[in-house]
Amino acid sequence: MIPAIIVFIPLYAAVRRKQPVYETFVEGAKDGFGTAISIIPHLVGMMVAISMFRASGAMELMLSAVRPVFDWMGIPSEVLPLGLLRPLTGAGSLAYTADLIQTYGPDSMIGRIASTIQGSTDTTFYVLTVYFGAVAVRRTRYALKVGLFSDIVGFFAAIFICLYIFG
Repeated sequence: MIPAIIVFIPLYAAVRRKQPVYETFVEGAKDGFGTAISIIPHLVGMMVAISMFRASGAMELMLSAVRPVFDWMGIPSEVLPLGLLRPLTGAGSLAYTADLIQTYGPDSMIGRIASTIQGSTDTTFYVLTVYFGAVAVRRTRYALKVGLFSDIVGFFAAIFICLYIFG
């Protein structure tokens, strides 16, 4: 279906709407390059903040505070860093997920939960930084709250669904 859509859209634009498809594509690519240049400072700031958070030991401190509660609930504590990393960094959370899968196996409960969390949550801070920075949105208060709430719901839903189905 995807190749059909990729073929259909340019053909429709060229034949039906009489648009210069290639020229429009090149013009859009020029705009995209300018957007990419304008978001570089936002990306650098986000990467520095994430590195400082991880290197300072703040993540481990937060995990040690909530680990007893999650152990009591029957949630594997190994997936807790993934819940914190996923809203911050896609690459970092993917690397952590790959490490969990390599350590415990893809068919283990931890591997299944990690994979499901990876697919059920989003990189909220990255999305807000890149997309809102690209269009110069300054008031992100509600977007941040909704995004983080969605990440929390996705995190716990992934865990409980995996425990229900595979446990």
